[in-house]
Amino acid sequence: MKTFKKSALSLCVQASIIASVAGISSSAMAAEEATKAKIVGVEVIEVTARKRVENAQEVPIAVTALQGDNLDAYSSAAMDVRFLNAKIPSLSVESSFGRTFPRFYMRGLGNSDFDLNASQPVSLVVDDVVQENPILKGFPAFDLERIEVLAGPQGTLFGRNTPAGLVKFDSVKPSQDFDGFASLSYGSKNTSDLRAAVGGGLTDELSARISVLRQDRDNYIDNKAPGFEQDDVLGGYTDQAMRLQFLYEGNDFSALFNYHMRDLDGKPVAFYGNGIKAGSNKLDDNFSRDTVYHDSASRATQQVEAEGASLKLEFELDKYTITSITGYESAELFSRADVDGGYGCNGLNCPPDFEPSGPGVINTSSETADAIPDHAQITQELRLTSNFDGNVNYQVGLFYFNEDLTIESFAYDPLFGGGSQNGYVIQEQDTTAWAVFGSVDYDLTEKTSVTVGLRYSDDDKEYSNERTQSPLSFFGVPDFAAGAVNTSDDHVSWDVSISHKYSDDINLYARVADTFRAPSIQGRSLFAPGNGISVAESETITSYEAGIKADILDNMGRINASVFYYTMNDQQLTSVGGDGSNTAQLLNADETVGYGFEIDSQFVVTDNLLVTANASYNNTELKDNNKTVPVCASCIVTDGLNADGQAIIDGNSLPHAPEWIFNFTARYSQEVGDGEFYAYTDWSYRDEISFFLYNSVEFTGEALVEGGVRTGYTWDGDDRDYEVALFVRNLTDEQQAIGAVDFTNNTAIVNEERFYGVEFKVNFF
Repeated sequence: MKTFKKSALSLCVQASIIASVAGISSSAMAAEEATKAKIVGVEVIEVTARKRVENAQEVPIAVTALQGDNLDAYSSAAMDVRFLNAKIPSLSVESSFGRTFPRFYMRGLGNSDFDLNASQPVSLVVDDVVQENPILKGFPAFDLERIEVLAGPQGTLFGRNTPAGLVKFDSVKPSQDFDGFASLSYGSKNTSDLRAAVGGGLTDELSARISVLRQDRDNYIDNKAPGFEQDDVLGGYTDQAMRLQFLYEGNDFSALFNYHMRDLDGKPVAFYGNGIKAGSNKLDDNFSRDTVYHDSASRATQQVEAEGASLKLEFELDKYTITSITGYESAELFSRADVDGGYGCNGLNCPPDFEPSGPGVINTSSETADAIPDHAQITQELRLTSNFDGNVNYQVGLFYFNEDLTIESFAYDPLFGGGSQNGYVIQEQDTTAWAVFGSVDYDLTEKTSVTVGLRYSDDDKEYSNERTQSPLSFFGVPDFAAGAVNTSDDHVSWDVSISHKYSDDINLYARVADTFRAPSIQGRSLFAPGNGISVAESETITSYEAGIKADILDNMGRINASVFYYTMNDQQLTSVGGDGSNTAQLLNADETVGYGFEIDSQFVVTDNLLVTANASYNNTELKDNNKTVPVCASCIVTDGLNADGQAIIDGNSLPHAPEWIFNFTARYSQEVGDGEFYAYTDWSYRDEISFFLYNSVEFTGEALVEGGVRTGYTWDGDDRDYEVALFVRNLTDEQQAIGAVDFTNNTAIVNEERFYGVEFKVNFF
C-alpha cells in the first residue's frame, strides 16, 4: 500500500479545523439556507463568465449556472463531481477511476484517455485557478456559491485547453456578516455526508470562512471468486476536504487567501468482467451490482492527497482595477485495481489448463496500479480592467503556468505471484506555458455592443519515460525501454461577439471564436514492446454560435436558446486499448464537425411551484478517410474494417457524445404551521453513446434515465433555520453500463444504484 507524508502546513491546518469545528455548538450545525423567501419572478443570476460580474442574461456566451436547490439535490447522496452528468445542456461527465479523475465532455468534445497526464478540452477552474491535472479535477464540490458552465471555446480569457468549454466552481466567500451551516445526511450502504462552514468578521477589515466535508461509505461489494471469497471488500471510501479563506477589504485594496486540501482513502471503481452480455449492450443476466469475481479485490485501493493555495489581490484605482491571482496546487495518488474484472485466466493469452477462471472467458489476467508520487502546479495571472463610464471598456493581462509531474505505473502477477510486482514504468513531464491576452467591449449604440478578444499562447512540454520491468518479459519483451520527446507550439486565439438588446426582456447575441489545445504526449510503455510514446499535435477549433436570452411572462419565465456549428482541425483523439493490451495511443483526426442547439428554461408556475426544463442536441462527425484504430477482442464491431482488422472511424460520432440530453426539475412548497413543506424532483435523460472511437454492439451505452426526489420541512428558530429532508437518487434503480474497459473481455463500469437518505440541516446567522 502506498503511504503519503503530510506537509507541516497541512497537519497544522487540519488541526485548526478540528478545533474550530469542535467549538461550534450542536445547535449551530447547519447547511445552506432552507427557508426561501417568496420569489417574485425568476431569479437574476450573476456570473463571471467574462471575468466581470455580469447578469447572465446579458453575457453573449451560452452560460448555465447551477446553484441553490438544484445544486443541493444533485450533490446529495455523498456524490462526487460526476453528479453534473447530463444535468446541464451538452455536458457529460464520466470516470474509470471512480471518485477521482472525472472526464468532462461538452458539445461532444472530450477526451476518454485514462493516463494521468491526459489533457482535456474542457477546462475546470476552481476559485479562479485552473485545475490542469485530471486528479485535481476530482476535488469535492461543497460550500459552493454556484457552478458556471460556459459552452464553446473560451481561449481568449481562460487559456489554451478550452476548445470545448469551461466548468467554473465558485465557493462561498468570507464576509463581515456572521453565518454558517452544518448538515448531516445518512443513507444506503451506511453512507454519511457531513458538511459544515462558519464565517464572519474578525476585524472591521478582515473576515474568514472555514468549510469542511467528510463523506463515508462502508465497503458493500462482495467478492465471490472461488478461492478469493470475501464479503464487503469494495465500494467504500472516506473522503475528507477542507477550505480555509481569509478576506481583507481596505478602501481601495482587497486580498483573498484560499487554502484547501483533500484526503481520500477508498476503493477504485468496480470493474465487472464480462459484465456486458455478448451480442448486446445489456448487462449480463447474472450481473449483480454488489458482487464481483476478482482474484485481487483484497489488494484494491485508491488514495488521493491534494492541497493547494491561492492569493487574489485587487487594487481599485480611479478608473482601473488591477488583479493578481497566484495559485499553487499539488496532488498525490495511488490507485490499484483488478482491471480485467475477473479471476484466473482461461483464454487466448493464458497458461494451459489454468483453472478455475471466470466469469466467462478471461483472455488476460491484469492487475495494475497508477501513482503520482510528485506533482506541483504554479499559476500566475495579472490583469488590468478598465471601469470607464463611456462606451468603451477593456481588460488586458498576462498568464503563466508551470507543472512538474511524475507518474508511476505498476503491473502485478495475480496468477503465480500472489500479486507480486512484475512491471514498472516511471514518467516525467514538465509543462511551461505563458500567454498575453486582451478583450475590448464597445457599445455601438445604447442597445448594441461588440466584444473583441485576442490571446497569444506559448506552450512547451518536456517528457521522458523509462521502463525497468516488463510484465511481458516471458514473451521476450525486454525489461528496459526508455524514450523522450519535447513539444512546442504557439497560437493566437480570438473571439468576436455582438450583443443586441432587442427589448428590455430580450437579448440577442452572436459569437465567433477560435482557440487551440496544446500538444499532448503519452507513453503507455507498461504493456508495449518499446517506449510506447505517441504525440498528438495541437488541435484548433473555429466555432459559430447565435442565441437568444429572454425573460417572459412578466418575468415569471425565462427561455435561453443557442445554436452552434464548429469545425475542429487535427482533433486530438485517444485510441484506448482495442488490441488486448489496454494501452492508450494518441492520434489526430483531419477534421471533426459538430452542430446542435441548447435550450435552458425556468418558470414560476405559481407562487408555490418552480419548474426548470433544459434540452440539448449535439451531432458530431469524424472526417478522416485514413484513420483506423484497433478493435476489441470479444465484441461485435459494426464499423468497416481494413485489411489489418482495424476499424475505419470516418463518419463516426465522438465517444461519450450523446445526441440528446434532457433534464427537468420541479419544486413545490406550501406553508404548513410555522414552517414550509416542500417537494422536489429532478429527472435527466442522456441519449445512447459509444464508449470508444469505433462502434460496436457491446460498447454502445444505452440511453440513461435517472431521477431523484427530495421532500422536507423547513422552519425558523432564533437566529437559525432548520431543515429535515428525505431523498432518493436514481429513483427507478436503472442499472446499466456507463463505461467499459476495452480489454480482452467485455468489462463494464456501471452507474450507481438507487440511494435512500435522510438529511438534517441548520443555518445560523
